[in-house]
Amino acid sequence: MSTTDRTKSGHAKYDSVTADESADVTAANSIETSHKSPTRMSVPATAQPIRLLWRYSIALMIVHLLALLAFVPWLFSWTGVILAVLGHFVFGMLGITIGYHRLLTHQGFTCPKWLEYTFAMLGICCLQDSPARWVAVHRMHHKHSDEQPDPHSPFVGFFWSHVGWLLVANRDHDHVTHYERYARDLLRDRFYLRLERYQLWFYVYGAHVLLFLLGGLAFGWLATGQYFAGLQFGLSLLVWGVFVRTVFVLHGTWAVNSVTHLWGYQNYNTGDNSRNHWLVALLSHGEGWHNNHHADQRSAQHGHKWWEFDMAYRVICILELVGLAKDVKRPNKPSAST
Repeated sequence: MSTTDRTKSGHAKYDSVTADESADVTAANSIETSHKSPTRMSVPATAQPIRLLWRYSIALMIVHLLALLAFVPWLFSWTGVILAVLGHFVFGMLGITIGYHRLLTHQGFTCPKWLEYTFAMLGICCLQDSPARWVAVHRMHHKHSDEQPDPHSPFVGFFWSHVGWLLVANRDHDHVTHYERYARDLLRDRFYLRLERYQLWFYVYGAHVLLFLLGGLAFGWLATGQYFAGLQFGLSLLVWGVFVRTVFVLHGTWAVNSVTHLWGYQNYNTGDNSRNHWLVALLSHGEGWHNNHHADQRSAQHGHKWWEFDMAYRVICILELVGLAKDVKRPNKPSAST
């Protein structure tokens, strides 16, 4: 297929998600041939008038406030810090970058169902909503990238694209037709349907919070023989291993929505303002090579230049090597560059 043909097929930008086959979800693996000039946009019409979404606002405020407990010396432990760093890779990379994004949203590779579900559960532990809603919103972003219906374009404002869009009600995001159009392939699976229907994803997050606290309490108690010391250790694991890590992963994901549509460089003309940003790529395991991703959305590899390090893709390659990942999509190497 020529570059022109790829361009024509790309204008649909995920219109094909209405088809019956889940493979059609990623039919828009192409580039466009013109840049979008940064212009001020209004909030999406479906989010007007502005109405605060209290459940998200309160939850995000609480987790940020609890993360600030890391500045309390009594709640510090090196084990907690180590768990925070490891959690950034286990929950952030495996759960969000690989699971929610490259596997569920763009179907950049396939894997056994047990592994897919494991990735999804790890993603839930990042407090970034259910798999189906995350996928639906992200596919909508690709369809309307930096246009008025885009859920989180920075052309509305930096704060809006970073977190503001999560704090207000959007009729599209909570309407059954939104899920039917953008995440039908996931909701055919009872596993994801139950997570969505009964809000089980939120209880999964809560269960993993308790696991960190009680596990740390039990270990500290057994190691010292003192309940108070066990409580201190358990709380340190909770603050660092859960709340600090959750906030760090949240802002890494949000930076892809905000920073990489404002600053950085472009390898490809994608018809939007997507950019490659090395720091965001470092903090989000390769997601910061965002212009490359918009140029070839289905590819599991986001780093296209030899120096664009993409750790998530390296992990997918390891999974492929041991037989746990198959049909790994590589870049089409589109030729229309800036």
